[in-house]
Amino acid sequence: MSVEESQSAESDRDFISKQSIALKEAKERKYWLKLLIKSEMMTQGQVEKLLDECEQLIRIIAKSIVTTKGKLEK
Repeated sequence: MSVEESQSAESDRDFISKQSIALKEAKERKYWLKLLIKSEMMTQGQVEKLLDECEQLIRIIAKSIVTTKGKLEK
């Protein structure tokens, strides 16, 4: 996973790049979870906790990117 890879980034720009990939992956996971519900393979109740955790991760990763970009601008 790119979040783990970002921990060994060689620079802030590399960190942002790896975190951006992780953000895209998290958004894709959210899409697939919603698709499970729409296809009726799983119920909203079965997936709700995973969707919530995915949304939390998206917010954390996005904030990490914004914070690091702010450091670069200083």
